[in-house]
Amino acid sequence: MQLNKTIADVTHRIRNRSAQRRKTYLDRMQRAAQDGPRRAHLSCGNQAHAYAAMGDAKLGLAQGKAPNLGIVTAYNDMLSAHQPFETYPARIKAAVGRVGATAQVAGGVPAMCDGVTQGQVGMELSLFSRDVIALATGVALSHNTFDAAVYLGVCDKIVPGLIIAAATFGYIPGIFIPAGPMASGLPNDEKAKVRQQFASGDCDRSALMAAEMASYHGPGTCTFYGTANTNQMLMEFMGLHLPGTSFISPGSDMRDALTDLAAIRATQITALGDEYRPVCDVLDERAFVNGMVGLMATGGSTNLVLHLPAMARAAGIELTLEDFNDISAVVPLMAKVYPNGLADVNHFHAAGGLGYMIGELLSAGLLHDDVCTVAGNGLTRYTREPKMDQGTVIWTDGARHSLNDKILRPANDPFQPTGGLRQLSGNIGCGMMKVSAVAPDRRVIQAPARVFHDQASVKTAFQAGEFREDTVVVLRFQGPSSNGMPELHSLTPILAVLQDRGLKVALVTDGRMSGASGKVPAAIHVSPEAAVGGPLAKVKDGDMLRVDAVVGEISCLAPDFADRVAVTADLGDNGHGVGRELFAIFRQSVGASDSGAAVVV
Repeated sequence: MQLNKTIADVTHRIRNRSAQRRKTYLDRMQRAAQDGPRRAHLSCGNQAHAYAAMGDAKLGLAQGKAPNLGIVTAYNDMLSAHQPFETYPARIKAAVGRVGATAQVAGGVPAMCDGVTQGQVGMELSLFSRDVIALATGVALSHNTFDAAVYLGVCDKIVPGLIIAAATFGYIPGIFIPAGPMASGLPNDEKAKVRQQFASGDCDRSALMAAEMASYHGPGTCTFYGTANTNQMLMEFMGLHLPGTSFISPGSDMRDALTDLAAIRATQITALGDEYRPVCDVLDERAFVNGMVGLMATGGSTNLVLHLPAMARAAGIELTLEDFNDISAVVPLMAKVYPNGLADVNHFHAAGGLGYMIGELLSAGLLHDDVCTVAGNGLTRYTREPKMDQGTVIWTDGARHSLNDKILRPANDPFQPTGGLRQLSGNIGCGMMKVSAVAPDRRVIQAPARVFHDQASVKTAFQAGEFREDTVVVLRFQGPSSNGMPELHSLTPILAVLQDRGLKVALVTDGRMSGASGKVPAAIHVSPEAAVGGPLAKVKDGDMLRVDAVVGEISCLAPDFADRVAVTADLGDNGHGVGRELFAIFRQSVGASDSGAAVVV
């Protein structure tokens, strides 16, 4: 199938825009690769320190004739998504040992959970943890003893941070190994109803706790299609997972077998073998376009609009909001997974999952097939799915028809003809909205503004019954320079209550929303942010605002708006407590949200 013209044009535009940056990056990777296996350039003393605890493997490591993998792990046993990684290093070492290779845990990276910090002060460290993860991975791999890296990470900032580091060490191969989703629990829509009942005072805290515990109940990622599961989709669309591995549940025989195979595959693609596939070859502009297509077709998390540009910059590639918008305009929404629908990711996987979707998008000319992946050349490989045959994994042709058209639809008969995201711009600034879960009759709102500078004030106004008419809630000074750009998902239940009462409501903010948000129209990531004097800081209570996701507009209609002086906020002691003081330098040096809100790239 011939490549769709818009996909081809966007790819060409990215390639041209990135030409000098990408050339500099690739030249740097080529020079590093020419040095050959890294261990050969260490002194005897350097190597003795590196191998001292490796027992019988010491001699093989010193000779450097077999691959040595560096494992970078986000394991902790507090978070369900990362708890399964506890056993992975031992499995990986045993698996590669069977083919004469070695593996070492190079280092660990932090993994914080936005579900734990949602609405709490700790959320102000969340986005910056991505840069910390990249830095920690850089430290782990700096020992320079590894022929390839194995990355163990799943959730919101962890995968993007690992990708930034993997691209920086792009002269060695890297494979991402997932942990998979938890089993289905309380349906997500039922959990959301209880949250709204609690917000409106119709149930008590014990009922809310019971619902939450029934929803988040075991090892693995949360089952809704938020940022964690969007990350897993992305790794498959971009060719950094083995095919069909994203949504296999923890603890299963298949999950264990795929972990072994991924580790062995990592040994096969090093410079010591015949299939050298460094990360810099995998992460080109076509891979990032494929990732954006996957984001739109699945109705994925808005957080990826921040993460993908930052990840791309680390690989010498420049993405813009226009790229996302143009791709969204031609890529159909093929999936209905909560919050876009009632199904969870386990239901999505059972309906045909990513293999079916990739096959459909390739047939429609909406994906680049001519890409380098860790599994081999060509994205067509990712239309196949793993199956167990007498204890051995084999890959067979995946589903060619949806097994549940209420969850997964073909590209030529989608849930809607365009993707899940929309760029917004106007005299307030530039931002975006996830429209895939917003009802069509709620995508255009013109209403008076209510301006707030913190989440607590919005909740207080709601509890006092102050929202009695159509309202655009403006929550500013929530950008990366102000307070680290926390997610504002804790506002979703109360805004949804107002919407269910018949009011038209919208949110406009320089902060971000959770990947689980959707039914309330939210213009997020507004840039320039208020803290740096962006026009959002000129909005006043009562100003008539227009939020139009159909034409892509966020504007203040006040006739004197352009002439106003931007206000500054007394943000109090928001730079201290729960570790925030340690991140002052991050707030001072972070980039704008429309270029990824990154510190290290």
